[in-house]
Amino acid sequence: MAFKAFISGCASTALTAAERDLFAAERPCGLILFRRNVENPEQVRSLAADFKSVVGTERVLILVDQEGGRVQRLRAPHWREMPPAQVFGDLYTTDKGAGQRAAFAAARLIAAELHDLGINVDCTPCIDVRQIGAHDIIGDRAFSTDPEAVAVLGRAVMNGMLAGGVLPVIKHVPGHGRALADSHKSLPHIDVSRDALDDIDFLPFRELRDAPLAMTAHVLLPAYDEQNPATLSPVIMKELIRDRLGLTGLIMTDDICMKALSGTPGDLTRAVVEAGCDVALHCSGDFDEMADVAAAAPGLSGESLDRFERALGCLHDPEPFDEAEALAVVHEAAAVRVANVGADPTEPA
Repeated sequence: MAFKAFISGCASTALTAAERDLFAAERPCGLILFRRNVENPEQVRSLAADFKSVVGTERVLILVDQEGGRVQRLRAPHWREMPPAQVFGDLYTTDKGAGQRAAFAAARLIAAELHDLGINVDCTPCIDVRQIGAHDIIGDRAFSTDPEAVAVLGRAVMNGMLAGGVLPVIKHVPGHGRALADSHKSLPHIDVSRDALDDIDFLPFRELRDAPLAMTAHVLLPAYDEQNPATLSPVIMKELIRDRLGLTGLIMTDDICMKALSGTPGDLTRAVVEAGCDVALHCSGDFDEMADVAAAAPGLSGESLDRFERALGCLHDPEPFDEAEALAVVHEAAAVRVANVGADPTEPA
């Protein structure tokens, strides 16, 4: 039986009987974990293994947001607290090689922890280009205000994840860095010219177009579509993201139940797939919503299935690395960040 084109959350630290029945019948192509799903390493391993057992294969996506900084679902005391992306961007401004090495090392360390748990997807790097004055929902999750630095450091994180046997997800395509609102709460309008978007916001996504996985931004870009948010826009999803930017990987939505989008979970699932997203992402763990998404999601087929299989084909056993050396590199980068705390926050990083 084929997978369906949705990734689901779950309610707690173990699958309920109802969730097991739903996932066995509907076969989502992935499970995403949040803080509510996490207690300790043994429990997370068991949850990941149980989901794989229920859907009947190891070849499925187990996702988590483990960026570092504010966005880390796995936290102390069982997992390392890692610095946010801006740390590596700050270092890159003074020493490009050191910034790249530190970004790679941090990703490699995170990947090692995730691989140990049976998690094979990390929703990172965030390659939105930070804009001074924008809403801080992105903020220090972004590497820099310099799109070329963002692209280089995003590549370093991608490489670190892949070296550790974990798939990276570039986000939030086609760019969330200018947003003046938090898409969890409302729909951001990014009303700037195509040229400005092309020169800044889109550049990192073009450079990382070979990423195995990507996640959409729930933003309105009137320069391309005055009516539909990117996730729901065939013009943006197909003509811009696929054709102009050239992304080749599996594209999942950001959470379809964020308040930037309106509609029932089922209606949104149908709409995002029709617009050109490969997979709908539903995160809340609300069972009725999960069932609505599952009923609406089509089977994963055609080019979407090909992209799914290509992404899984990028997985391999972790490459050897020196954990102590990687930790030292990250600690040194974080110390540089601490030393620069007094810098003018309005200056481009």
